[in-house]
Parts: sequence; C-alpha cells; structure tokens
Amino acid sequence: MIETLLISVLIIAIGMALLLIKVLVKKGGRFTSQHIHDSEAMKERGIHCVVDQDREARQKGKAF
Repeated sequence: MIETLLISVLIIAIGMALLLIKVLVKKGGRFTSQHIHDSEAMKERGIHCVVDQDREARQKGKAF
C-alpha cells in the first residue's frame, strides 16, 4: 500500500517537473494558453469554443 502511494507521488512529481521545465529554465517562460480561441490553427479553420458557437447560434435563432 505504502509502496503504491510512494510510486504514485514520484510519478506525479516527475510529471510536474517536466511540465515546469519551460517555466523554470526559460527567462520569461510561461505556460501557453490551451483555450481554443487563442489557437491560431483553430482560428484559421474557423473553429470557435463552444461558448462562442452557442452565442452565435442563439443570435441567429438556430439554437435548440
């Protein structure tokens, strides 16, 4: 039981360290936004987040 807990904590700690490498090593480093509306590739394809799509549908009167 304790071994499983320690292994789990170790795996989580390694994962967090890997996620933070960019933030810690690079000067001015930060996490990039994962929101759809901030993605250039999604904007080029005309894909919006579900909140924006819902708002547009309600304005056009096409919402369910």
